[in-house]
Amino acid sequence: MKKKIITSLILAACLAVLGGCSKGDDAAAGKPGEDKKVRLALVVKNIGNPFFDAVHKGWKEACAELNVESIYRGPEQPTPEGQIEIMESLLAQRVDGITYVANDPQSVVNVSKKAMRRGIAVVGWESGIVPESRHVSTEPVAASRIGAEQVQIMAELIGFKGEFAILSAAATMDNQNTWIRYMKEELKKPAYADMKLVAVVYGDDVREKSYNEALGLFKSYPGLRGIISPTSVGLAAAARAVSDQKKIGQIEVTGLGLPSELAEYVGNGACKTFGLWNPIDLGYLNAYVTYRIAQKEITGKPGDEFDAGRLGHYVIEKQEGVENGLIYLGSLFRFDKENIDTYKTVF
Repeated sequence: MKKKIITSLILAACLAVLGGCSKGDDAAAGKPGEDKKVRLALVVKNIGNPFFDAVHKGWKEACAELNVESIYRGPEQPTPEGQIEIMESLLAQRVDGITYVANDPQSVVNVSKKAMRRGIAVVGWESGIVPESRHVSTEPVAASRIGAEQVQIMAELIGFKGEFAILSAAATMDNQNTWIRYMKEELKKPAYADMKLVAVVYGDDVREKSYNEALGLFKSYPGLRGIISPTSVGLAAAARAVSDQKKIGQIEVTGLGLPSELAEYVGNGACKTFGLWNPIDLGYLNAYVTYRIAQKEITGKPGDEFDAGRLGHYVIEKQEGVENGLIYLGSLFRFDKENIDTYKTVF
């Protein structure tokens, strides 16, 4: 993650309000026959999630630089059905490009392919790759590194010894499942012989459910030494549970989270360190690559090259067994007491 964070963002102009649009729209489609800007849509797992709010900031920044219209959509709850409905509506609006992070990658295959047949640029990110369902995939960090590094942090926190659990989002979220698979691969190494994964539970990226799942882990496993939560909602909920139950120092918490949400818990020791990429930069990159494909400057195939504003030059990589290419934003970054104050006001 780049340490230089853009702290002032230029907001994309809203042209009109589209009747019947759900919460989360930046702009509307305009009237038939009007000379419209290129329109790019960002579809997230659910509205009201601080991580996706941060992604949205970078997306709007890039859309303003590109002089394109920004649309931001997501269901109220992180359901596949809600995303399908939203994407169908975007097709009806004839947008030029759609970037999405899927609650269930298989569920959006048909609507994604329909968009591509209609000449709409489709970019999928941070979720499972279904061949031919997108022009290109973007990822913040290699999934293998994301999984392995979370186990490494936990091991350091508990001295490479003891029971720990994983508090994930929804069981259908492929990105979460992939990271967990790589966590389990990492645990096979001799260095972790004295560590034991005792449970994987799901909070569905809902704050109270995630909090209650953490409480359930405390009760079910009295000797629990740690919780890894590879989701910003779950990590904040687990840290709050540790604080409320006065288990700071007894149960360590780490995973993927937002500095703005975790600063309090880094400060009181409930979550001493955690990792993440820069979600603002992730949104920014996605806007640029979606625009480049929509303008037919690139196809999304391996070997394509493009510039992404302040992030610089990218070359699309090849994925084994998948025709469409892959773009990595950067690497995982650790937050702790030494740097949390720098980032907590940014995202």
